[in-house]
Amino acid sequence: MNNNTIVLTGGGTAGHVSLNQAIIPDLIEKGYELHYIGSSDGIEKTIITKSFPSIPYYEISNGKLRRYFSIKNFSDPFKVLYGTMQAARVLKKVKPSLVFSKGGFVSVPVVIAAKLANIPVVIHESDITPGLANKIASSFAKHIFTVFEETLKYLPVEKASSIGAIIRPDLLSGNSFTAEELTGFRANKETIIIMGGSQGAAKINEAIYENIDVLTKKYQIIHLCGKGNLNTALIGKPNYIAFEYVTNELPHLLKISDYVITRAGSNSIFEFLQLKKPMLLIPLSIHASRGDQVLNANYFEKKGFGIVLEEENLTPGTFLESLALLVQQAEKIIANQKGATNSKTPAEFVETLLTYKK
Repeated sequence: MNNNTIVLTGGGTAGHVSLNQAIIPDLIEKGYELHYIGSSDGIEKTIITKSFPSIPYYEISNGKLRRYFSIKNFSDPFKVLYGTMQAARVLKKVKPSLVFSKGGFVSVPVVIAAKLANIPVVIHESDITPGLANKIASSFAKHIFTVFEETLKYLPVEKASSIGAIIRPDLLSGNSFTAEELTGFRANKETIIIMGGSQGAAKINEAIYENIDVLTKKYQIIHLCGKGNLNTALIGKPNYIAFEYVTNELPHLLKISDYVITRAGSNSIFEFLQLKKPMLLIPLSIHASRGDQVLNANYFEKKGFGIVLEEENLTPGTFLESLALLVQQAEKIIANQKGATNSKTPAEFVETLLTYKK
């Protein structure tokens, strides 16, 4: 057992990687040797290897865990078993004193392998209801942290606690001049940033394209459309700029944005809350997910932190109507957001996390 070694895992979507990405610098600063276990083709590999090339990255097999019938339900358990064996070999080699999991299907084999090796596991759950992967993994964990207090009722009460949102300090360091260089926009014109998640969102993108002339007449539009989704016909259009995805540029782009149109992944919307940005939330439909984003969005709307437009109701017309309502209620939303203070920095979270180290 190496007291200065920690293994991180989590992947499948950017939301299952972003917290790991945020705490890595603080762990490195404290002198910890870090290793990452993820999938061979998930977004976690791109993010971690690009952002932290010095951290060893180990690929393992992982099967998707489904709540519905699929023929793959018969083969994927074998992928999980094989992934557990691969993770066990990595853990035996690096001998960590702690495994930290941010969730996603790839984390399950790692958590199981760690439990079998008697290595303490700590899990973080961002959404109101735990994902299936974290529900399974919670049985093997020493502790589970949650963002929402409401999540605790779905977890073993003796080893779960609500820690609030964890906000990256760099998100607060955006620079307007840098943003203007990135976009060519002017700081004195209202700007909307539109984010469809790490994979993009086809229905949101379509609503933007259908309304592009109306939108760019009044606003400057920063459109994060998702990998492979650039609309080349709009390149060079005045008051519009699109990026497939951004990393270090995001704080600057948010700095000049007056409004945010976004999915409702917990990590992102809590960051926008911290920045006091009026939000139009378009959660991923319950027909395409387990409904966690719908719950997150409804929670924020009840708190007065934003406005919700269900994806099932999303049309070019309802999009413009909801945006108009957001602009109309912006001052009230910002006033409500100023009362929300339950957040921690990655450094503060790291101090708590390390108390579970073996």
